[in-house]
Order: sequence, then structure tokens, then C-alpha cells
Amino acid sequence: MSTRLFSSNMRKIETLAMILAGGQGSRLGKLTKEIAKPAVPFGGKYRIIDFALSNCVNSGIKNVGVVTQYQPRELNKHVGNGEAWGLNVHSGGATILQPYASVDGEKWFKGTANAIYQNSSFIDQHNPDYVLVLSGDHIYKMDYQRMLDFHKSKKAALTVGVIPVPIEEAPRFGIMNTDQTDRIIEFEEKPEKPKSNLASMGVYIFDWALLKKYLDEDQSKRRELEDFGKDVIPAYLGNGENIFAYAFTDYWKDVGTIESLWEANMEFLDPTHALNIRNSDWRIYSQNPSAPPQFLTETSNVTDAMIVDGCYIAGEITHSILSHNVKVGKGSIVENSIVMSGVTIGENVTIKYAIIGDNAKIHDGAYLVGKEKEIMVVGYNEEIGGLTDDEK
Repeated sequence: MSTRLFSSNMRKIETLAMILAGGQGSRLGKLTKEIAKPAVPFGGKYRIIDFALSNCVNSGIKNVGVVTQYQPRELNKHVGNGEAWGLNVHSGGATILQPYASVDGEKWFKGTANAIYQNSSFIDQHNPDYVLVLSGDHIYKMDYQRMLDFHKSKKAALTVGVIPVPIEEAPRFGIMNTDQTDRIIEFEEKPEKPKSNLASMGVYIFDWALLKKYLDEDQSKRRELEDFGKDVIPAYLGNGENIFAYAFTDYWKDVGTIESLWEANMEFLDPTHALNIRNSDWRIYSQNPSAPPQFLTETSNVTDAMIVDGCYIAGEITHSILSHNVKVGKGSIVENSIVMSGVTIGENVTIKYAIIGDNAKIHDGAYLVGKEKEIMVVGYNEEIGGLTDDEK
């Protein structure tokens, strides 16, 4: 009786977004040693998760759960209550959802579907018709409302966002094979010989009642539905559910490797970049520290670069991105590189084709030169150069 009364009084919403932001991002090496991949800085003043959060707000979706797991402290601090994205309102909100020990012994999320299952009670509190499941580690702008309209028009049980990729790159992705109506008829996980080039973006719209039924029944029996790509989509296909592919053709980038992260940042420097970051109709919001204006000394030389507030530049910066509060000494050269917040670069330093992590210290005379396909990485708080113990 009490359960029925509680259910009838629950505030009804159409769509709840769940951002899966717990990934370790091990291929980013030093950059994700202490923070989750979605919290990795991007483009000077953003973090990767800002794009999914901003897409939600710009799409009119104001109820967002952020599912964290690996090294969540920095990510939790960044997202907070969602104020930077306008989510701290009575009719919406951002909620951090971390693993916890439940009655049935569940704790760490075992996969994307298991993460949603373990947060079923949070989803039920919002009583949504649809659950929009997003990855928190991609760079793109997307109107999820258009995808939802497509989902409704097809009377779909599940709609998967897909993006055409070069056929030679298709083996890196989960590939959706469709018929002439965009219905998904086959799913291939990283196939050696793909039948199509429609790669999953990690963007899903589920009818919540049906997905919950699948997850609840599986939990009481086999406990096999742990991942959407490997488990849930094949189960839906096997049972003849209506699954459709929604084709997205604008800019989308998976920044899961050092090279792809560097490349995306370098593309970001292009004023005609497809993301159009200066478009006031679809802003990318973020939480940024208060810092004084940048200062360029008479010895500085800046060309084709983004320099964020708080920077002090006495050297030469070319085709690079410098985040907040970076100091570059006289005679130093930074070229084709990404320098994250709080970095101190001494005098007569050479940095090319590199990513420098937050609060790193690069001492006078250091020489850090990588290549376009072999980007050099300096980790957070790491020190390069300077006197050795024997020289001190």
C-alpha cells in the first residue's frame, strides 16, 4: 500500500540523463593516475565532462545523474551541485552517484548497464518515461531533444546514437548494422571485418519501464546484463525489441588516448572548428577559478594560441593551449602543446608536441620534444629538470 502511494505521488518527468563518468581512462597514462577521465582538462578552460553536461542543459534536460567510480574527488568537486551549468534549480538538478554497499552485496559497478541498475532507486525517484544514458568522456555538441523526437517517432524501445566513421577505423568500435528504416538488425563488437561504418557513440535513449524490467529480471536470475554494448543490446535484439540507430553527422571525438586528446585540442585552436565554441546559442559551460588577466611581457611572442586567465608569459608560444595560471619564463618556447593549470615553466625551456599536466614544474633549460604521433606527457605535479640530489 505504502509503495503504491509513494509511486503515485512521485514527480513525473519525461527524460532523466545519466552520465557515466567513472572510467579510469588507463590509455591516458599519467593524466588519469589521480583523476577520472571525464575530469581531464580540455581546451584551456574546460573539462571533458563539460560537453555532456552542457549538451543536456542546452537540450532542455535539467535532471542529471553523474555516475562516478574511479578517482572521483576532482570530478565531484568540479560538478558540485551543477550550478555552473544552471542545474541547481528547483525543477532540476545534478546529483553525484557513487558506488555503495547495498543489501545484496553490490558495490563497484561492473559495467555500464550494472551502473544503471545499481542506481535504479535514484531513477525511480524521478519517475521518467525515458532515460538518456551518456558517456562522460567525449567531445561534441549534440541536441538530445532531436534524438528523443526520433525515438518517439519510431516507437523505439531503445535508440542508439551512431556516427559514420571511416571503414578502416570501424574495427575500433561497436558497429550497428541497420535496415533501410534505420532499425538495428545486428550488433558487432569491434569486428575485424565490419559490415557497416555506423559506430556507437555511447549515447542511448531507453524506455525506462522496459529497461528496468530487463535489469530486474536478470538480477534475480542470471546477472548477465552488465554492459549495454555486450549484453543489453544483444538481449534486446534476441527478443525482437524495436531498436533504432540515430545518425549523428557533426563533430564527435573520443579522446581516450594521448594522441586523440592532443589532436582534439589542436583542432580546437582552429577558429572555424566544427564545435564553434563561440556560438552563444549552444554554449559549453564550465566551472573555472577566479584569476587575474593574462600578462604578456615585452619578451613574449604569442602566435595562434589560446592563453587563459592568470597566465604570465615571457617566452614564445606557438599553436598551443595554456590553461589557468601558467607561467612561462624568458627565452622558453612552447609549440604544438597543451599546458594545463598551474604549470611553471622556467627560462630557456623548449616544449614541443607535449601535454603538461596540472601543477607540473619544468625547470630552466629543460628540453621536452615529442612528435605528432608520439606526444610527450608530463604528469600532474611532476618536476622535470633542475638539480639532481648530487648537485644540490
